[in-house]
Amino acid sequence: GYTNEVLSCIDLDKIKFIGYAFQIEMKYAARQLGFRLKEIPITFTDRIIGISKMSKGIVKEAIWGVIQLRWMSFAKKANRIPATMKMAPRARD
Repeated sequence: GYTNEVLSCIDLDKIKFIGYAFQIEMKYAARQLGFRLKEIPITFTDRIIGISKMSKGIVKEAIWGVIQLRWMSFAKKANRIPATMKMAPRARD
């Protein structure tokens, strides 16, 4: 679950994933805002009747979502490199 403080700080209009990837993106957004995360275990029971709602599309979105979030994380870190550590422009000949 998320506290009211976390939910009020996350711009929910910018959360683009649905399904299981939504949960991953929400954790990513909370962490980027500096919130600490605590996992609370839950137990899923096997479905006795009916069929799974897990589609190939949901699985692909979750996998692709993690890759996208990781890529965004690398890009943000690159933008935070202090100016003294960035490469100086090459001298013109």
